[in-house]
Amino acid sequence: MSETIISVKNLKKYFDVKDRGKLHAVDDLSFDIKEGETLGLVGESGCGKSTTGRVLLRLIPATGGQVIYRGEDVLAAKPAQLKVLRRKMQMIFQDPYSCLDPRKTVRQIIAEPLLVQKLYKGRALWQKVEELMAATGVTAEMADKFPHELDGGRRQRVGITRALALNPEFIVCDEPVSALDVSIQAQILNLLQDLQEKMGLTYLFISHDLSVVKHISQRIMVMYLGRIVEEATSEELFQQPLHPYSQALLSAIPVPKIGKQRERIILKGDVPSPINPAPGCRFAKRCWRAEERCSKEEPVLREVAPGHRVACHLL
Repeated sequence: MSETIISVKNLKKYFDVKDRGKLHAVDDLSFDIKEGETLGLVGESGCGKSTTGRVLLRLIPATGGQVIYRGEDVLAAKPAQLKVLRRKMQMIFQDPYSCLDPRKTVRQIIAEPLLVQKLYKGRALWQKVEELMAATGVTAEMADKFPHELDGGRRQRVGITRALALNPEFIVCDEPVSALDVSIQAQILNLLQDLQEKMGLTYLFISHDLSVVKHISQRIMVMYLGRIVEEATSEELFQQPLHPYSQALLSAIPVPKIGKQRERIILKGDVPSPINPAPGCRFAKRCWRAEERCSKEEPVLREVAPGHRVACHLL
């Protein structure tokens, strides 16, 4: 049994909205990530997936909770301690263009974290950069190009290479293939899996595409309006989704067989506002199975089978 590398406890991130209250982007999340595994995080746009990843790495401050990385609380770490932690925790961003400095060449972009952490200098620095490039398929001819001279797939390889520069253990992959063509998506996913196997990496893989998450993840969490509504192994979630929202998401995946279709669940009603959310289940207004209790009492995320947690009154 692998040990827990990240333990998240009651994580919250609220944003102040002028004259309206607080937007509950991430609301009381608790979960663990085992060493060497890929945990998928899925949900609609705006549900808080990317915010969760950024708060986990303290790229934006949390409102409350703890993120325990190998016994250390990332959210309580002082600047010197956080600088050391950053070597082990990195992020691959969704947009491979906006996250790269347009004034630097590929070689300089990859070298930057090594210079900031003062790990290499001189000839050893550029040798390390060449080793990293070789590991991720960034060719020598790309080394002196600027980001605008590369296509999306090559830019994302540069972003991945930069994330690996400090030899991290844990990487948040924030929709790393959503901006890429399907054929390039497959290449990047295969690269991430190869790197995980060779380097023993642990991933939090964020995506709105359930097919992609199924391909790469051992466990999946389904998120809705800042809360986790279901968590299970990839296989179990696809075979037996229990939360109505999970069932609706899975029903939208096309079946790759001629003449075969899933029974599509069409969600009705608008997504509730995450600003000062009303009491009760946040999915209740769109749920075809909702009862009176659902709009009054908030369901607790509880284990209904070994390794399978669901937040629903109906189970």
